Parts: sequence; structure tokens; C-alpha cells
Amino acid sequence: MNQLIKTIETNDEIAVSGRELHEFLEVNSNYTTWFERMTDYGFEEEIDFIPNLKESTGGRRSLDHHIKLDAAKEIAMIQRSDKGKQARQYFIQVEKHWNNPEMIIKRAMDLQQLKIKQLEAEKQENLPYTNFGKIVSNSQGAINIGAFAKMMFDDHGIKIGRNKMFGWLREHGFLIRTGREYNNPKQTFIERGYFIVTPTIVSRTEGDIQTFTTLITGKGQIKIAELLINEFLVEK
Repeated sequence: MNQLIKTIETNDEIAVSGRELHEFLEVNSNYTTWFERMTDYGFEEEIDFIPNLKESTGGRRSLDHHIKLDAAKEIAMIQRSDKGKQARQYFIQVEKHWNNPEMIIKRAMDLQQLKIKQLEAEKQENLPYTNFGKIVSNSQGAINIGAFAKMMFDDHGIKIGRNKMFGWLREHGFLIRTGREYNNPKQTFIERGYFIVTPTIVSRTEGDIQTFTTLITGKGQIKIAELLINEFLVEK
């Protein structure tokens, strides 16, 4: 079917550019004035059309609208012109083509292929967690840095004790290097779920004090183990 007016298609619906429809209809008034007049007929945002900012000449951004097909048919009819009649008939043909059983099957197959690609991309993204997940298979909970250093030696022969592990984590930007919060994890890695910090009350003769212990979560263990293995075991 020849494309009289460019359509915007998803797996759910069809829309057309308001500006392209305005141009095709050869409306005398400018686009903004014309579209505001069209909305007076009761067309509603998000139901009948969706605003869309687009690049225009000179790098400026202009407001367009994605008008859904049913609304576009009504707008074409409102024009009471030969161009409006032509556009409406075209939209009716587009709708028939869209609802053709073969096209419905094709969209379903396309959607299925898209889901397969998304699952494959997700699988590739999670591959490091699959490869290194065995490291935390017996320790899904968070553990302290000394215990993690011992686990890396026991499981992979990476000889890095507690103090060296702290140093490595500082050098690689996971822990704070100076100041009052020295050796605490950086906030960004706490937010990513790599570390948690647990408070502990220590009783002393001069009074109780609060200390903090840094624990590496299961997610953090997987990520950091991946980096350690790549650095210490993988041949360059």
C-alpha cells in the first residue's frame, strides 16, 4: 500500500505526525494555531495524541504531536476539504491493512523476536554473574572483607590477605582513601548494592562507642571477584 502520509507504528497502535498531517491537509493557519483549534473538538492528551518534541531547522526544537489513528480520521473529516476526505479514506485503508490477519500474525512474530533478542541481551549482561556466581554459592549473605579475602584464596588461590584486600579496594575506588570515613565504602557502591555498613556498639570503661563494619554483599562479591580474577589469574 502506497504511503500517502507517513505512519508511526508500534505493536499496539498506529499514529501520524500532527505536523505532517497539517502539511498534507494544506491548512492556511500555522500548525500551533490549527492544532489548538483541533483540540477544541474534545481530543485529549495521552488518549488521542501524545506531544513530541522534535529537532527542526537550525537545531531548534519544535512541538509535534503523535496523533492516534482514530483521532486522525476525525480530524481529517473535520477539515471538510478534498484533502481531508483523501486523508480520511487513506487512514481507513491503513486501519484495514493493520487489522488484516496476516499483519496481526506478523506483529505477534515480530514481538516474539524482539523478546528473544531482549532475553539474549539480558543473558549476555548477566553472564559475569553466571560465571562467578559459584564464588558466593555457599555465602549468599554479606561477609566482611577479611572473610572475602580468605574465600578468594581458598577458591581461586589469589593470595591477598585482609590488609592487602583493603588496599586493593581503595586503589580501585571502592573504599574511601582518606579522612574520617577512611576505608568505608563509597556511597555509589552502597547504592549499587555491593556493600552494606553495619553499626556495632563497643562497651568501654569511658563509655560505649559506635563502630562500623563494612560487609561485601553477594552481588558485590561477584563483581569484585570478577575483577580480581581478571587481574591476578587471567593471562594478559
